[in-house]
Amino acid sequence: MKTIRLALAAITMTVPFAAPAAAQEAPLVPGEYVQMNGIVVEDGPGGLKYAEWLATEWKRFNEYSKSQGWITDYGIYSNVNARAGEPDLYLVVQFKSLPDAAEQERRDRAFDAWSKTTVQEQFAASGNRSEYREVISSMLLQEYKPR
Repeated sequence: MKTIRLALAAITMTVPFAAPAAAQEAPLVPGEYVQMNGIVVEDGPGGLKYAEWLATEWKRFNEYSKSQGWITDYGIYSNVNARAGEPDLYLVVQFKSLPDAAEQERRDRAFDAWSKTTVQEQFAASGNRSEYREVISSMLLQEYKPR
């Protein structure tokens, strides 16, 4: 009880000295979004097969998205000191903002036309990659920078 009274007294003493909320700027400014997928790659020839896919198709898809202004950058990061249960690779894509539903549908149609594939073919190809890789995590992060 004594600790609670001391905490309340400390809060009461600082309130009159605090600047009005309207006059303060947030110390952090929101930045870009980062989509990060954690991938476990099977040992053996599947690892090479997946690396070849990343270096060709995945790169091609992301270069197209970058040329359209949908993303700002992308990368592949190896988890050098991976512990048990952690991903081997992280696939990262950066972008300025999240599209609304109508914009996402427009992008999907543009991608399908550019790639000359159907949604069914894209899902089938993704399923085929499950023979040698597994997506075990997915995070959407937003960067914040000090003002």
